[in-house]
Amino acid sequence: APPSPDPDTEAYTKFMKKHCCYDAIPTSCKLVIFDTSLQVKKAFFALVANGLRAAPLWDNKSQRFVGMLTITDFIHILHEYYKSPMVQIYELEEHKIETWRGDSFQNIFTPLDPSSSLFDAIYSLLKYKIHRLPVIDPGSGNVLHILTHKRILKFLHIFGTMIPKPRFLQKRIDEAGIGTFKDVATVDQTATVYDALSIFVERRVSALPVVDSKGKVVALYSRFDVINLAAQKTYNNLNMTMQEAVRRRTCFVEGVIKCHPQETLEIVIERVVKAEVHRLVLVDSDDLVIGIISLSDLLQALVLSPAGIDALFA
Repeated sequence: APPSPDPDTEAYTKFMKKHCCYDAIPTSCKLVIFDTSLQVKKAFFALVANGLRAAPLWDNKSQRFVGMLTITDFIHILHEYYKSPMVQIYELEEHKIETWRGDSFQNIFTPLDPSSSLFDAIYSLLKYKIHRLPVIDPGSGNVLHILTHKRILKFLHIFGTMIPKPRFLQKRIDEAGIGTFKDVATVDQTATVYDALSIFVERRVSALPVVDSKGKVVALYSRFDVINLAAQKTYNNLNMTMQEAVRRRTCFVEGVIKCHPQETLEIVIERVVKAEVHRLVLVDSDDLVIGIISLSDLLQALVLSPAGIDALFA
């Protein structure tokens, strides 16, 4: 007889629909807001000083929030204006946030209010391929929190213990087909940081496994690591090798947390939450890169797929 359908398949979907954004906001958290007239360079240094990856942008003229400044902006500026180690990046010195961004403030800046469901938040994060969603108080117009994949998964991990576990958690990764397996973007350890920035810009990936000549993964270089260049003021030498860049990282470094095709989805989620990382590198028994499993992939599999929605390809 065919296996009986799992009554708990939609357990996490229902859980996210039942809880609102406000539920996932921590009791205290750091929030930095930039005025759009601030110099870009100062803004990036402020992100570094506060250990943040992004900040909402306030436009004084229109008296409203107009978007987010993220590490992606820093990567685009470096990639667009870098000439050589000998030439100062004047644009980084001169540009204010408003002149750099011009009219390109995210049109998809769709803040949620605290009563929106976490299900809607997940759908927005995945559909628009963004990593941060501002939650705005409809009364005051203030940003209360920046909701991320990581925060939502942690919330599920803490409070999801009260609901029945769906059977699909016992599926092996290779059976579940969760993650990116084709055409995985990697960077050679002998390549330059500028090469890595080019891949970030062209492929729109958020992290690159750094591989040796045999293709074995030796490190993970993420968009967040690029901010290290600002911290150390070494963004003028993008000709250094990836090996050197990885070695010079000083602030929090996300290690290469790996997983294997035969491990279950449940094990993988446990590992991601415990290590507080944004992705796992899927490797074979020789440590060769097979794929990447991101938080987006996991939220899609846990919450949206059971509801018959595929936001990653919406």
